[in-house]
Amino acid sequence: MESSSQDRNLPASQRKLNKAKDDGQVARSRDLSHLAVLGGGAVAVMVLAPVLFEQLKLGLSQQLSFDSKSILQTGSMLGRLQDMTLTGLIGCGVFAAIVMAASILSAIGSGGWVASLKPVMPDFSRLNPISGFGRMFTKEKFSEVAKMTFVMAVLILLGAMYFSTNLQAIASLTLQPSQAAIQALNEWLKKGMGVLLLVIFVVAVVDVQLQNFLHKSRLKMSHQEVKQEQKESEGSPQLKGRMRQRQREISHGNSISAVVRADFVVMNPTHFAVAIRYDEKTMRAPQVISKGADLLAMKIRDIAKTNSIPVLQSPILARALYANAELDQDIPSSLYTAVAQVLAYVYRLKSALRGDGPMPGEQPDPFVPPELDPLSSQVSNQNQP
Repeated sequence: MESSSQDRNLPASQRKLNKAKDDGQVARSRDLSHLAVLGGGAVAVMVLAPVLFEQLKLGLSQQLSFDSKSILQTGSMLGRLQDMTLTGLIGCGVFAAIVMAASILSAIGSGGWVASLKPVMPDFSRLNPISGFGRMFTKEKFSEVAKMTFVMAVLILLGAMYFSTNLQAIASLTLQPSQAAIQALNEWLKKGMGVLLLVIFVVAVVDVQLQNFLHKSRLKMSHQEVKQEQKESEGSPQLKGRMRQRQREISHGNSISAVVRADFVVMNPTHFAVAIRYDEKTMRAPQVISKGADLLAMKIRDIAKTNSIPVLQSPILARALYANAELDQDIPSSLYTAVAQVLAYVYRLKSALRGDGPMPGEQPDPFVPPELDPLSSQVSNQNQP
C-alpha cells in the first residue's frame, strides 16, 4: 500500500537517490541555466564583437571596391556574397557553441551528469488534459510563478533606476563625436548587463539550494518504505537462512577430501560423523577437518575405513562436535578433555596395530557437558512446563 505524503518524513536513502538519478530525476536550477546563457552570451559578445566587426568591416571594404574587371565579370559578386555570408555564419556558430557549452555545464553543475534516456521517452499519460491542467496548479508551480514574478519586479525596478539615473548622460551623447558616443554607449550597456547578471547570479545561488531541497523533499520516505528497502537490499531472513544452510552444505561437501588426513572419526552411528585431526607441532588444539550428517556422514565413514582411519562410536561427543565446532578451527575448550581421552585411545590402538604395544581396553566414554549436546537441550526444553 502506498504511503501518504503525510507519512513521508524520513530523508531519502542513497539507494533511492541513485534510482531517481537513473530515472533522470535530479535537481535542476532554471535560474542557473538562465545565468549561464546570459553570462555566456554577454562574454561571447564582448569577446567576439571586436573581431567580428573587424572582419565585417574588412569584408565590406572589399565588397564595395569595384573596378572595370569586377563590372565586366558580374559572377564575382556571388563569390563576394558567399565570403560575407561565411564570415557571419562562423561568428554565429562560435557564439552558439559558447552559449550551448555554458548551458550544458550549468546543468551538469546543478544536478550532475545523467546518462538516462528515460526523460526523453514518450509518456502518453502526459497527454491527458485533465491531469495536465491539475499539474498547472500545484504548490511547486505557484512557488515558481511567485519567484519569477519577484525576480522580474526586481529587474524592472533596477532597470528603471539605472536608466533614469543615466538618462541625462545618454541624451548628451548626441552632442559628442560619433566615435566617443559609441564608446560611452558601449560602457553604459556593459554596466547595465553587469547589474542584470549580478541579480540573476544571486537568484541562481539561492535557486540551486532551493531545488536541491525540493528534490530531496519529493523523495522523502515513510517508515514502511525504509523497512521495505532494507528488506530488499539485505534479503529476507528466510532467504538468508537458506543461503547460509546451502553454504554450510557446500563447505561440508568440500571437506570430504580432508578425511584422509584425520586421526580418527567419531560417529553417532547413522546421523553424524566428525573427523578430528591433531598435530602438536602446528596446532594448539585438535581441529574438526570434516563433518557431515546422514548420507554425508556415511560417506565420511566409508572414506575413513578405506584409508584405515579408526571410526569410533560416541553419539554424545559426535553430536556436540557437529553442533559446536567449526571446520578447520580449534574445538571448544570445554571438549578438550573428552577429545583428549579419545585421542589417547586412538594412539594406543595405532601403536598396538604396529606391534609396538598391547591392545587398549574398551573404548572410553568421554564426558560431554550437557549444554553442548543439542539432543539434551531439546529434551530439557520439551520437559519444561
